Amino acid sequence: MSLPRHLLLPLVCAVAVTTLACGDPPDRELQQAQTAIDSARAAGASQYAREEFAAAEDALKRAHDAVDQRDYRLALNNALDARERAQNASKETSDRKIAARTDAERDLLDAMSTMNEANARLRAAEPPRTPARALAAARRAVSDSDGVLQKARAAFDAGDYPAVIELTRPVLQKLQAAMHDLEPAADGPAKRHR
Repeated sequence: MSLPRHLLLPLVCAVAVTTLACGDPPDRELQQAQTAIDSARAAGASQYAREEFAAAEDALKRAHDAVDQRDYRLALNNALDARERAQNASKETSDRKIAARTDAERDLLDAMSTMNEANARLRAAEPPRTPARALAAARRAVSDSDGVLQKARAAFDAGDYPAVIELTRPVLQKLQAAMHDLEPAADGPAKRHR
């Protein structure tokens, strides 16, 4: 029994579409995307390239959802998108990490320099010229700041540059305020009125 020619072509097309739709899931591409995401995470993308990294994870999730729905073409597209976004996140992380390291190093050096200057001003301050309250507050600010700067140096050594910036900027302000309170002592002895 043979089918008429005008029915044969639609039947062949339907079989071809069904065969393509029922192909294999893009396991290799899914694995490549997962590897790229893992690599980006290890590089620090979740901290330095949050948006692109989150988009990569979302695309991989959509790819797995498409596999569950047996839409392998969509799964392939999403897996490729996830891999590309993860690779972009890795590149972005590298650039931002360099900038963050530079900022952290500058802030840490500024804070340490200000700490040294504050210590020098404290040594130069004498109780008759500087009120005892100002001296006590400055000593407390320097002491508190020393502990925070130790944490900042440890964070820098660990490569946690955002933490360094977060720790050093308030310390710098605190030390500058303490030095400001000691300025009358640095100006020299008070003039006596006759």
